[in-house]
Amino acid sequence: MNLKRKIEVAVISDVHLGTFGCHAKELLTYLNSITPKKLILNGDIIDIWQFSKRYFPKSHLRIIKKIMDFAADGVEVIYITGNHDEMLRKFSGTSIGNISIVDKTVLDLDGKKAWFFHGDVFDVSIQNAKWLAKLGGYGYDFLILINRFVNQILLYMGKERFSLSKKIKNSVKRAVKYIGDFEGVAADLAIEKGYDYVVCGHIHQPKMLNIKNKFGEVTYLNSGDWVENFTALEYQFKRWKIYNYSNDKRTPFFADEDIKDMNMQDLIAAITIVKPND
Repeated sequence: MNLKRKIEVAVISDVHLGTFGCHAKELLTYLNSITPKKLILNGDIIDIWQFSKRYFPKSHLRIIKKIMDFAADGVEVIYITGNHDEMLRKFSGTSIGNISIVDKTVLDLDGKKAWFFHGDVFDVSIQNAKWLAKLGGYGYDFLILINRFVNQILLYMGKERFSLSKKIKNSVKRAVKYIGDFEGVAADLAIEKGYDYVVCGHIHQPKMLNIKNKFGEVTYLNSGDWVENFTALEYQFKRWKIYNYSNDKRTPFFADEDIKDMNMQDLIAAITIVKPND
């Protein structure tokens, strides 16, 4: 029996492959549990900013292999560039099989327009949005680093992870109102352009809310991250929902033993070849 959930659109962002903060095993378990028609990778999937040849473990390679397997099986994979993988922006507009690389995209979902972008860079015509995104981005990148360092020490001491960054981010939010400003700017731009949904990543805060201004309203969505929240967005039956790994009781059924048993050399070889669709 196939227990995998069928999803029209799945959205993940801020995975940060290649860093200690990435929870690749949990993400792989989630990806194994779904059968999406479209998979949106909404930025910061590979952390090129902090990439080190000394740290890219097998579990991180398995994520890349899984994404490529999705594409080989006919899933449309849209990789939206973010700030940590901004080097890929030079390849924007490129497609390889079912995988495309873009800076932003618009999908028609049951007659409604959904605008997807990572969130670090808004339209060049909106200058204040650009500096706002950069201001917040630097702060959140620093908080992620602090959180990784603290949790490594706690794990070494045999203690549970502590979400220091969430507490710090609440203080940052009060000090500079960044999260509220980010959501407001994204919503204002989307309403101005006539979109029904605006879907972002970047600030690692899973969220779904309706935002109104004097010109209209829009549904703002954020896919969160796989550093501390372990969340994704799913669209099915004309509705969006936030997926939370911590609340998923079915995940133990979706360990990928096939890939787990592959050695590192075979795994690297596998992700350099996109298999044709049978």
